[in-house]
Amino acid sequence: MTDSSPRYGFVAFAETWNGRMAMLGFVIGLATELLTGQGILRQIGLG
Repeated sequence: MTDSSPRYGFVAFAETWNGRMAMLGFVIGLATELLTGQGILRQIGLG
């Protein structure tokens, strides 16, 4: 008997973790801006 569920691509498990990591990245970026007083682009030398 074979498992017919996909092992890669747009599966619910991967999309859930992708969303969580995106939210975490956004919060970290916002906190960094608040702590340093500089925007993301200025911090990496583009602003």
